[in-house]
Amino acid sequence: MNKYLAKIIANDQEGLQMISACSSGAKVKVADIKYLSFNKVFLLSIERTPIESGQDRKKINSICRFDFVDKVRSKNIDQSKKDLVLELIAIDYLKNNDDYEINLIFNNNSHIVLTTETIEVRLEDQNEIM
Repeated sequence: MNKYLAKIIANDQEGLQMISACSSGAKVKVADIKYLSFNKVFLLSIERTPIESGQDRKKINSICRFDFVDKVRSKNIDQSKKDLVLELIAIDYLKNNDDYEINLIFNNNSHIVLTTETIEVRLEDQNEIM
């Protein structure tokens, strides 16, 4: 059995679009969204269906990691509801003077904006969900 676990590293618009496409439709629990301000790392633990392998496969637990994150803002996400599950629709970004604003767009008009000095994102599969 070939276990295909992806690891995608993005540091430009093209790479970010690839990660966005791979994570589109992924489920994220509010409890699995973490910002480690001391390390400037933003982590998202997602449950996604791997589209890049071209097969109809089980879901995969993946970690989406954003580095060099200076600031995080969220809108329409109740952080006290740890079991609330959001659906990640897309990831995009804007260049804002010297910074980038990476937008994580969820269902129900919820989103998280990450202010970063550079695009450094990795999507790393952890394991298949049985």
